Amino acid sequence: MSIVLYDLCGRDAERRFSPHCWKVRMSLAHKGLDFETRATPFTEIPKIGGGFSPTVPVIDDGGKLRRDSFDIALYLEDAYPDGPTLFAGEGGKAAARFVESWVQSTLGPVMMGLIVKDIHDQLGDADQAYFRQTREKRLGRTLEEAQAGREGRVDTFRSALQPLRMMLGHQPFIGGQQPLFCDYIVFGSLQWARVISPLKLLADDDPVALWFERCLDLHGGIGRAAVAA
Repeated sequence: MSIVLYDLCGRDAERRFSPHCWKVRMSLAHKGLDFETRATPFTEIPKIGGGFSPTVPVIDDGGKLRRDSFDIALYLEDAYPDGPTLFAGEGGKAAARFVESWVQSTLGPVMMGLIVKDIHDQLGDADQAYFRQTREKRLGRTLEEAQAGREGRVDTFRSALQPLRMMLGHQPFIGGQQPLFCDYIVFGSLQWARVISPLKLLADDDPVALWFERCLDLHGGIGRAAVAA
């Protein structure tokens, strides 16, 4: 029996945009595991496992439910040790925690302000109402106000990527010569924007853009197969 990944979707069930679900999808492929995805709108998440989690990703591995992308990656590393490693040891786990903290504290808030209305517009009616209510409460302003003038803030986002840009001057992936979960953490956020928004976040010759292109082609190109907005 293959693993089931409950995967956030928009109005179009094939538009899978959650950065956290993409981390897990890439991790499952990295491990060489058979899995299937279940398209799950925001308002359907409470039905998973009788209310097992308020958010996705959630995986069902033969009746064992796991939630939270980082915890799922740790579970896959332990449950499937014969597959390629996601962390390359305890040091890799610690480094991945740092990368996740950087993405959540630095990249994520900037990206949300750049694409939040685009996310809303890709959702079904019920999800649009839920998303507007919850995100406007979180942001303290309307979605339209949050995204207004975004073209003038793209450079701020690009500047925030400078540590990654410098690292990629020494190695092809964050994990070194091969990708690790730390790569999928950053990839998930850029894939989030690629799938949900037409806004161009990276210059074509940016080393980060070249790294992202390499990630899109990993594991048979599952990232590239997702249609861009």
